[in-house]
Amino acid sequence: MISRRNIRVKVMQTLYTMATWNNESKPPEPQKLLQQHFDQVRSLFVYLIYFLTEVTRYAETYSHHRASKHLPTAEDLNVNVKIAGNEVLWKMLEDPALKEQFSKEKPQQYINDELVKKIYLELAESQEYKNYIAKGARTNPDEKKIIEFILNDLMLANEVFVSHIEDSFFNWDDDGEMIVQLLVGYMQKPGTYNFKQMLSQDKDEFAKGLLKTVLEKDEYLQGLIIPKLKNWDPERIALLDMILMKMGVSEFLYFETIPPKVTINEYIDLAKDYSTQQSGQFVNGILDNIHKELVQQGKMHKVDYKKA
Repeated sequence: MISRRNIRVKVMQTLYTMATWNNESKPPEPQKLLQQHFDQVRSLFVYLIYFLTEVTRYAETYSHHRASKHLPTAEDLNVNVKIAGNEVLWKMLEDPALKEQFSKEKPQQYINDELVKKIYLELAESQEYKNYIAKGARTNPDEKKIIEFILNDLMLANEVFVSHIEDSFFNWDDDGEMIVQLLVGYMQKPGTYNFKQMLSQDKDEFAKGLLKTVLEKDEYLQGLIIPKLKNWDPERIALLDMILMKMGVSEFLYFETIPPKVTINEYIDLAKDYSTQQSGQFVNGILDNIHKELVQQGKMHKVDYKKA
């Protein structure tokens, strides 16, 4: 499932889009825009699975091409296609939920056939693959190991493949690490993933609630932040920093099960990753001051997260 960090990133991006919308057309509905961000996570997830399956299934295509030569050699006629029948692969391909997503997402529109071929040929030349096909019987550990090798060593470690993904999915930098973890989990238990529900109910409520709160309480949140800026001109504060601080203060006041320390640390990290070089320290100082003031004023109403 999508992590809370990634949820915060999607909410941040939605708020930034709303704040910078200068198109003459009517601005998008915030919750629909947020949902589009989550839909893009699913699209990326589905495409990675599709590309992985295409590499393994290319063994049969390659075998057919070589056998169709005008004067095929004995080697051309005996290309090993064991990988195409990989049990992990077929458990995924036979998953009705994945079939439905392939039909809806149409990942084939992004596929780079030459890259699929190149990665398969690298696989065929690898010692890991030679060891795999040398074993007659199939074992579950071996089936998983070779698929993980393709994913980690031939796809994710391949700069050309990563560039291909970046060109097709702008959210790779934001979501890539999380998506790979989801994919590894899916490979362990194919057929158990609900592609329609990328968020659990509580995380879905958190995402929608955080976005709604920041938008509805915008003036109030800004009123808490501006007095803490001291020598800073509010007009010169990076827009992204202001958005992150508003999100952080919203969590202080309206999300009682999230510990303040967690909130502060999360937004420090987001400021470092997405804003200016000094933003992490800046956001840390402002949020920490506001947190202390809210505690002194008795406005913090947190509950024990574990009990909640």
